[in-house]
Amino acid sequence: MSMMIVKKEFKLVGLKGIGEFVNFGNEVPLLAKQLLSRSNEILNPVETEIAIFEPKKDEGHKVGHYYVGLVVSEKLYEVPTGMDYIETNKSYVTTRGNISKLGELHLNLLNWAEKQGYQRDLDSYIVETYHPMGEGEEEVQIYLPIQS
Repeated sequence: MSMMIVKKEFKLVGLKGIGEFVNFGNEVPLLAKQLLSRSNEILNPVETEIAIFEPKKDEGHKVGHYYVGLVVSEKLYEVPTGMDYIETNKSYVTTRGNISKLGELHLNLLNWAEKQGYQRDLDSYIVETYHPMGEGEEEVQIYLPIQS
């Protein structure tokens, strides 16, 4: 699995969820299904599913928010009811792998970033993009924001 630093901009339209961090694994896919049932309402989608997450700042930080959405090709001034347009442009450490290994991918990326001397940016969203690979397989690309 390769890991690298990138500067990347994301534009997305999505639905907001709020919940306990420990429940994100169940809640995020459910909200993603709701979003996909309304995807025809989103203008200029590029067919890439995306989720962004508030980082867990410490052990006492139990509840966070996240968005599930679709990447869009340009800034939108009108979004469907109940959805938000979000833009982020940051430096990230990133890796990609099978979604079944999501936890392991996050842990390996965190460890790699720490060994390289990068400081996490806990005020910026963690980004995940999802990429169907056929035959029911899916890959996830993780972007952890770092201080530049």
